[in-house]
Amino acid sequence: MIAVLKHELRNYFNSLTAYVFGAFLLAFVGIGSMLYNLEKAVSNFEYVLSFGCLIFVVIVPILTMRIIAEERKQKTDQLLYSLPISTTEVVLGKFIALLAIFLIPLCIISIYPLIFSKFGDVYLLTSYGSILAFFIMGSALIAVGMFISSLTENQGLAAGIGIAVILLNYYSVSLSEYVSSTAAGSLIALCVII
Repeated sequence: MIAVLKHELRNYFNSLTAYVFGAFLLAFVGIGSMLYNLEKAVSNFEYVLSFGCLIFVVIVPILTMRIIAEERKQKTDQLLYSLPISTTEVVLGKFIALLAIFLIPLCIISIYPLIFSKFGDVYLLTSYGSILAFFIMGSALIAVGMFISSLTENQGLAAGIGIAVILLNYYSVSLSEYVSSTAAGSLIALCVII
């Protein structure tokens, strides 16, 4: 598992993918901090992170699109099966590598509430609870992106399906307002979506 983790981290940091992911996440959360905390003088950091969740629609599928799809396309997944580790360890190594890439900008984001507390009252417990929820949501979306990447050999298709699934996830609450609460209405809505 450690070998897979090192290999994936090396691949991501040798390409621009990890850097672009971190830059977009930090830029988007920075813009949210400027809009909510600085211009509107709101001390709640959770509004910034709810704004920051919107960038997950684009950057998570781009981060995860090649994790398994590229290996299936190049047939290097056969080499992974010949290693003396289980498939579970391979998948966990890849997932932990993606989490490490996600944690780097998140560590920088976790400094924001401390900086803002120097200029006003910031509820640190709520802010760090929101950062934990942001991490859990990002981790779940990374897992979904990995699953979608395992379904296809085409990176573009994996990214497109990932964006569609994450958008559907975000708008499922809004869509539920238009669905009947009966079992038949729910079944019809599910069939329409599928």
